Amino acid sequence: MTTHKTTATAPEISRRNGVTRASSRIVPEEVPIAFSYGGSTHAVMMGTPADLEDFAVGFSLTEGIIASMAEIEEINVLDEGRGLDVQVTLAEDKEDALRARRRSMAGPVGCGLCGIESIDQAMRVVPDVSGIAMTLTPKEIAEAVAALNVAQPLHAQTHAVHGAGFFIPGHGLVAVREDVGRHNALDKLAGAAIRKGVRGADGVVVVTSRISVEMVQKTAILGSAVLIAISAPTALAIRTAEEAGMTLIALTRGEDFEIFTRTDRVSTGVVANVA
Repeated sequence: MTTHKTTATAPEISRRNGVTRASSRIVPEEVPIAFSYGGSTHAVMMGTPADLEDFAVGFSLTEGIIASMAEIEEINVLDEGRGLDVQVTLAEDKEDALRARRRSMAGPVGCGLCGIESIDQAMRVVPDVSGIAMTLTPKEIAEAVAALNVAQPLHAQTHAVHGAGFFIPGHGLVAVREDVGRHNALDKLAGAAIRKGVRGADGVVVVTSRISVEMVQKTAILGSAVLIAISAPTALAIRTAEEAGMTLIALTRGEDFEIFTRTDRVSTGVVANVA
């Protein structure tokens, strides 16, 4: 497996406490990453050139190209100089289905929602996770976020990337992935979980970013019923989580947080009435 540089050192002029001096800062690399299936490019994402096999598996899953790891036969990463081409070989029936899907696409696509042709596809129905039984305590929620905060080496170096982790109560974080793109970080996490044989229903997804609808969709496709974030959700993310039966916890600061959907999965005690 080829290793690509994930950081660079950039010269800068810094001002601290009234003093200006020449300095330098470690910054994350950001490169075009193409996903190719059957020799044809499906999408190009701007991302961090790390954990590319995880990225390929997670992207393929959350974009509906595959339903399981068994449907991928091979992954090769080619360095094209100015970017990376992640070439994914699918099982024959999946290759045929993707070729048919590509022929029906209305035009080129971009980051976030890839390989879709209509508003209906963007607003796809996500898997129902309402039946997944799980109860979290405020302490476990705080533990999950705290563990993610200290398990991000690239963020510690650059302060410029997002993190996504998979937390199993009683076991802690079992996987963490980072990327300059929040969707990418979650796709990488999904791929890492699948490759490790981790079931989404057994734990919760924790992210350092805001919660948009795509983050809810990807979490549900992974099979997790709880999404925890340190930032806020959008209105559409809340509605989508409600429809999926997902617990959405946001604005987490220690044992302080806000629950927007399926509050029954969190043992918060008596809810006070606010006049």
